[in-house]
Amino acid sequence: MTFTSEKKTNILIGVFVGALIAANLIGLKVADFGVFVASVGILLFPILFVITDIIEEVHGKKKAQEIVIIGFITLVIVLIVTVIAVALPHASRSVMGQQDLQTAYDTIFGTTIRIFIASITGFLIAQLHDVWAFNFWKQKTKGKHLWLRNNLSTIVSQFIDTTLFMFIAFWGATQTSFFDLSNTVYTAEFVFLRMALPYWFVKILFALGDTPFCYLGVRWLRGKPLLKKE
Repeated sequence: MTFTSEKKTNILIGVFVGALIAANLIGLKVADFGVFVASVGILLFPILFVITDIIEEVHGKKKAQEIVIIGFITLVIVLIVTVIAVALPHASRSVMGQQDLQTAYDTIFGTTIRIFIASITGFLIAQLHDVWAFNFWKQKTKGKHLWLRNNLSTIVSQFIDTTLFMFIAFWGATQTSFFDLSNTVYTAEFVFLRMALPYWFVKILFALGDTPFCYLGVRWLRGKPLLKKE
């Protein structure tokens, strides 16, 4: 099967949307990665930024912006469906008829609603900034140093995304299961210093690791051999 540039772009868009939805659905779980503790959603967020960078490098700023808008609309639809699903009463004949399962479902997806709102806001603003910043640095570097453009745009955008998400999701809350910090008052100082900054530093490590994949993705989308040097 021959993959044209259009088909490859569609594959990247599909992966982008899939990773975006998955990150929001599984993000409530906080996992122990050995050297740090973070939401499992962090495994997917680097994919989002590297795909927009790949597409912008090959197809330009406008196409990258279109993908961000597609992702935003998708998240809004998922949010609306989630709200409706939680609001609808459970039927006794369904598998979810048991009270404990009903409570678990409503608790998980009810919490996800606030997380979704925070994620949608952070995603849209951060991704639009990423597209703008990548284009800005591309002009400054005259189309050279892809590694520099990829990292500069992503690191700042990740800061925007993380900060907005943490404040919208947790600021003012008195307790949450996200970090198992029951009865903690989530002041602005606590959210920024104890949650946003550490989480952003972890994201930086992931962002630095995606640079080779950015180069490979650009070559693949352009139809060039992946291992052949220019």
